[in-house]
Amino acid sequence: MVIDPQGQAKFDLLAGGVHQYWTTGLWDGEVFENVPEMRSGYFVGVPYAPNASVNFFSYHDRKPMGIGNFVLYVNGQMRRRQWIQGGDWVLFCSEPHDACDVYGSCGPFGVCSNTTSPACECPAAAFAPQSQGEWALGNTASGCARRTVLECPSDGFLKMPYAVQLPNGSAEAAAGARSDKACAVACQRDCSCTAYLYDGAKCLVWNGELVNLRRLPSNDQGDQGVAGAVLHLRVAASEAPPPAAVAHSWRKSMVILSSSVSVVVLLLACLIIFVAVAVVLRKRRGKGKVTAVQGSLLLFDYQAVKAATRDFTEKLGSGSFGSVYKGVLPDKTLVAVKKLDGLRQGDKQFRAEVVTLGMIHHINLVRLRGFCSEGNKRALVYDYMPNGSLDAYLFKNSSGSKFLSWSQRFGIAVGVARGLAYLHEKCRECIIHCDIKPENILLDEELGAKLADFGMAKLVGHEFSRVLTTMRGTMGYLAPEWLAGAPVTAKADVYSFGLLLFELVSGRRNNGSSEEGGRSAVYFPVHAAVKLHAGDVVGLLDEKLAGDAYVEELERVCKVACWCIQDDEGDRPTMGLVVQQLEGVTDVGLPPIPSRLHMLATANGCAGGVAEDEPKNGSKLATEV
Repeated sequence: MVIDPQGQAKFDLLAGGVHQYWTTGLWDGEVFENVPEMRSGYFVGVPYAPNASVNFFSYHDRKPMGIGNFVLYVNGQMRRRQWIQGGDWVLFCSEPHDACDVYGSCGPFGVCSNTTSPACECPAAAFAPQSQGEWALGNTASGCARRTVLECPSDGFLKMPYAVQLPNGSAEAAAGARSDKACAVACQRDCSCTAYLYDGAKCLVWNGELVNLRRLPSNDQGDQGVAGAVLHLRVAASEAPPPAAVAHSWRKSMVILSSSVSVVVLLLACLIIFVAVAVVLRKRRGKGKVTAVQGSLLLFDYQAVKAATRDFTEKLGSGSFGSVYKGVLPDKTLVAVKKLDGLRQGDKQFRAEVVTLGMIHHINLVRLRGFCSEGNKRALVYDYMPNGSLDAYLFKNSSGSKFLSWSQRFGIAVGVARGLAYLHEKCRECIIHCDIKPENILLDEELGAKLADFGMAKLVGHEFSRVLTTMRGTMGYLAPEWLAGAPVTAKADVYSFGLLLFELVSGRRNNGSSEEGGRSAVYFPVHAAVKLHAGDVVGLLDEKLAGDAYVEELERVCKVACWCIQDDEGDRPTMGLVVQQLEGVTDVGLPPIPSRLHMLATANGCAGGVAEDEPKNGSKLATEV
């Protein structure tokens, strides 16, 4: 249970700290609007009392009722109970009233029903509880898992025996699928597709784990308005029922063959079948094997990776930990394959780390589709980003063919900040990227920012720091505590992000020279900090923009950048705060010039715009709310 993050007078129940599934509603001075039991007269609320440091709500019984408590149950319901003289707890009220309203109460692929006990069940015999012990204790959040591992593309489908409310997550419409059979084919071709539905007019397919499946009465259309929304779940071929129509057709063909064709025709048919099977097997061996390991994450054998990349022929670039190649999956999906070099992790540890990374999804993070781990051959398979990396637009664009407007640059800055904030604050464990630079910012079809190479520090292990500090392109983005050998925290990413912001503004590398009054300053952030204090941020703007920028946004970006590169990591903001500052939710105060930059500015004689009494290190809060 959390206080409303927007500061409204209400409390929310969240699943996983993200998904709101119930709220008290606003406090109206006497009761919370979504808690009708408060109007019954059994207990009286003391006014909701917010102040600068804490928000709280208390209550007392109108009539003496003995001992009572509020308990957040393992199924996600908040329950008010009362102890009676007979020696037992009696339920007074529970929120939400329906246990099936709790987000993910039955876990992935689990089905919730408010007419059965227990409320959660697995959708078919092909599925079983992920943890029988936890389910026996009433904790069903782990959900259900397939009894047999999928082997794409030979999987089949199992029709659920009852209608369900369609699962959470974005369903995609399969264009061109005008029948149930065509819909099944569209799902089967995509190895990440886990379910499909054809309602007579359109075909919907789902990728990844299905959450919030809810059993409906036969006449209930559910929230989506799809009558009889019966899903077909992807299962292993051995778990799928044989198609009745195919079996009938085969029997009929056999009768016709046995009664009307000659021995010669039969032998010819056998020969054709033999040749066809040989061709299929040869193609299958050439394409390799792809299997689903968890959710939508795929495991490729090395032959499948070679087939997808045409034996690693089209190289997209090279990074700190290997080269990246363009590839095409059997379903025609474009991917980028990162062939990893020099990893010393064992196979089991590598797979465990990759599966963890595969569960991380955010609009500003490049999606990890799958991986390969075969002996010392390791590779990661990502979504392909058609517009390449940010450095090509900022530093390698002398022809001007790749141009980013100010609004596009500002959108990229906010997108990268959101992605980093998600890694730092929203994942089960804080993930420090450790290598924020334009080469690791990829751009999608609409030039939206996608952060790449997150989690590499966990995959590479102890070698990560050595590899980074020997890469000349990366050195310019490392925080001072990293170079000093101190423990690295998420604030190291904040420092690198600040330097990235300066490069988005200027359109050039930070270690490139800049001219100020005839003197040459070797480090652009020095020049930027002085200009910021002089009130001349427009002079920092990339010349290609010809001054076409929203000045308030430009000043905000420069202030945030300067706060991010403070010498003391304690003076740098968190990435969550950076997002609020960039979006204008929180005001940004004028930052002090970091002491290292101040010394450089003084040494280069360009500190004329800095007041003598200006503090030389970050000693005050980075925000003014």
